[in-house]
This record gives sequence, structure tokens and C-alpha cells, in this order.
Amino acid sequence: MAVYKNYVLAQSLDEAYALNQKKSSVIVAGNMWLRMCGLRKQTAIDLSALGLDRIEENEDAFVIGAMTSLRDMETHEGLNACFGGVFADALKPIVGTQFRRGATIGGSVYSRFGFSDVSALLLALDAKVVLYQRGEVSLAAYQKEAWDRDILTHVVIPKGRRAAVQSVRLSATDIPVLVCAASVGPDGARIVLGARPARAMVVADGISPEADASVCEAIAQAASFGTNRRASEAYRRRVAPVLMMRALMACSETQKDGEEECK
Repeated sequence: MAVYKNYVLAQSLDEAYALNQKKSSVIVAGNMWLRMCGLRKQTAIDLSALGLDRIEENEDAFVIGAMTSLRDMETHEGLNACFGGVFADALKPIVGTQFRRGATIGGSVYSRFGFSDVSALLLALDAKVVLYQRGEVSLAAYQKEAWDRDILTHVVIPKGRRAAVQSVRLSATDIPVLVCAASVGPDGARIVLGARPARAMVVADGISPEADASVCEAIAQAASFGTNRRASEAYRRRVAPVLMMRALMACSETQKDGEEECK
């Protein structure tokens, strides 16, 4: 369990950023995964008083505050209408409802968990992150970076893509063995693999939405996988093409359904 000596409810992003520059400080976000890490920190910084728990929609995108819970995203009518119900489908398997009420999108994205269903889906949708000091950065680039002491304030999800997520788990609410997120947009299909078990990454972009089994097999052979106690590298590589095909098919099935909802 994480241990903190001081707790600060930040009253501004300036205050939170200044406090977070010390290695002895940590942003607690939803404190769902962090509390199990065994960290010992001097100061826990809480962002919950800064209005970062909102989902806002504009003409081009959804802008989601970093303190928004996974449960709020899972049940948000606008998000699910715009993206074919994929947020409900992708987030529902994560542990349990009470956990998802506490876990935040900012904590999930900032942590770059290798097992994250959330990051895989957002990568497929070409999401961006907004950082307090650096501004807007593509999630694809952010995923590859080392952790730093900037503060993630928002996630921006552009409209215009349809997505689906497929995963393999040892049990219904367990951490996934492998995640595949696919999306289809004007520039073709994108495929993301997560729980490799390394960080989620884009493994194909701009391919035909009707890609067949041989194309998916070639993508899997070129992708990198690892072994952990949940599954071997060979197993993940064998399963990946199946998940890719299923995800692409699911995108095709939902592409016409409600396509006017997100305009």
C-alpha cells in the first residue's frame, strides 16, 4: 500500500505543478492502482478540486478531463453514440463497477500500463493528451516517452472513426492477456495491440478495412511480443491475428449504425 506523509488538495494547476516537481511528490489521480504499488512519498497531490472531471463535446472532438472516471466514460451517451458503443464495450471488463468509479482516465493514460485496455482504445481513435506545460501531444508519441513531472490535464478524442476492441482474459474481470483495438476512418484502418505485455502500440495504420487473415498474420509476425506469467510470446503471436480480424469485422458492422450520430 502506498504511504504518504502529506495530502494536498490542489487549488490550481500552478500549485499542483510546482508541488509535483519534487521527486518526493506524486499525483494520486483516482489512487486505484497507485495505492497497491507500495510507494512511500512525502506528498500526495489531489487534482479533484480543479474541475477536471468533465466530458465536453465540440464540433470536432470530445475533450475529457483527466479526473474523469472510467465509469463516466463507459456510460456517457454522447461518447458511445459517436463511437458505436465501444467505450461501454471496452471499459466494462476492467475489474468491477466500483473500481471504474474511482479509476480515472488521466491516471490510466499517464501510467502507460502495458495491460491497459484504455490506452489501446484511445490509440486506435488517434487521441491526443494535453499537458499543463507542453500543451497538446499525440498519444502515440506520449506512449513512447519516459515518465516526467508535467501534469496531464485532458484527453482529446477526435471524431470521425469507428472502433472496436477485442481481448483475451484468463477470467472475466482479470488483466488482459492480449488486447486488440481497431478503428476505421477516412484514411483506412488502424490496429493497436496492448498487453503484449509491453505498452500498447500501433502495429498497422492506413490498411484496408477489409484486410484478410493473411494480412493480419503478417502484421502479427512483424509485431513484438513478450512472455510473462499470463501467457507466452508464442501464444500472443498466435492469438493476435484472430483478435485483429474480429475487431476489424466489428468496426465494419458498426460503421453504418448511427453514422449520423457523430456529425
